[in-house]
Amino acid sequence: MARDGDGWALCAQGHRHWGLHGASGLLAVHFDKDGVPHVLMQQRALWSHHGGTWGLPGGALDSHEDAVSGALREALEEAALLADGLRVLGVYTDDHGGWTFQTVIAEAATLLPAVPANGESISLRWLPADEIAGEAGLHPGFAHTWPEIRPALPPSVVVLDAANIVGARAEHGWWRDRAGAARRLRDEVDTRAKDGLRPPEGFPAPAMWFPRIVMVVEGKARGLEPTPGVEVVEAPGSGDDAIVDTVREIRGTRSWERVLVVTADRELRRRVAELDAQVTGPGWLLGQLRPR
Repeated sequence: MARDGDGWALCAQGHRHWGLHGASGLLAVHFDKDGVPHVLMQQRALWSHHGGTWGLPGGALDSHEDAVSGALREALEEAALLADGLRVLGVYTDDHGGWTFQTVIAEAATLLPAVPANGESISLRWLPADEIAGEAGLHPGFAHTWPEIRPALPPSVVVLDAANIVGARAEHGWWRDRAGAARRLRDEVDTRAKDGLRPPEGFPAPAMWFPRIVMVVEGKARGLEPTPGVEVVEAPGSGDDAIVDTVREIRGTRSWERVLVVTADRELRRRVAELDAQVTGPGWLLGQLRPR
């Protein structure tokens, strides 16, 4: 497709920005075995806008691109990073009024090798996230948004109490076909999650959010297959116990991940809160699914 994004744009604040249709950049983050985040930083070529400063691989979006596809393209062109080594966690938008820069946060399983792949980079290096604020020579746009982006770096897992959510949804006759109701819920969550979810108010995540989703089913709903966007856990007995075990397993293997449990069950909310999980009611999720 045509590359039609190059050019200067003027925002409502009277500033010039590169990218006729806005711009996006890739914030690749790797969490080490202790949960310490490391961010891939790029030193910009001297001839570029704010040349010599440190920021993120990125650039102008073309009219046919969304933030994720544009950021991944730029990361490949500038740092030889392949998309299959990254999992997108969310998109943070810095709106200047008529022009936006969108930071795509993506987790790397390892400290991926990155080298200048074209003339737009001087150097690339992984830096512990908590050292970035003290670095001299940060790109001014990145320096401005970093304090807001930093709390949103950890990946998230959303654990769905399927039985409770289906009950709250109150589809006509759902109790006669619990498996079908759970399947419909899974499919709608899978479809909606592809475009990103909105986190609950106060939850530290980007406004466009791509958490890992785990759906816990029990009783007659067991036998449900997973989809690319929704993992499925079958409860051998109590669904509540399976949800608590799922949260406990996450805490034991990736303690830095944030966990959000979706349920209205008061006792279950208490149990998972003791494991440092956050909780929200089914209305948060159902409000984002397509109307029925």
